Amino acid sequence: MSQLTEGGWITVIGITVVFAILTILAIILYAIGAFERGMTGRAKKAEEKAAEETEEKPEVVEKTEEIPPRDLAIITASILAYLAKKAEVARPLPFKRKVSDAWRLYGLQSGMDEVENFNYEMRKW
Repeated sequence: MSQLTEGGWITVIGITVVFAILTILAIILYAIGAFERGMTGRAKKAEEKAAEETEEKPEVVEKTEEIPPRDLAIITASILAYLAKKAEVARPLPFKRKVSDAWRLYGLQSGMDEVENFNYEMRKW
């Protein structure tokens, strides 16, 4: 019975050690993530300060060129025709031929013949 309790205690201690190490690793990874978030936050604040200091806002020029509906219809039709023609092309599908059962059966038969011949030669003695 003492062996069973000793094994139980070793199991409990082993599981406790594993989970303790995993907890320590999780805390370390969380600390590294918090440090990284803090460093990127400082970089963003520095960029915001630099942007506020310059206060130069470039003028945004909006160009809106509209494609006439007729030209848009022609372009769309040509693209669809190209895709339809590309889909029409018949591609040969690769297939694997099934090996004839005759060869497999011949192999089995020759193996059986060898065993029979061996047995026959043994009886001759």
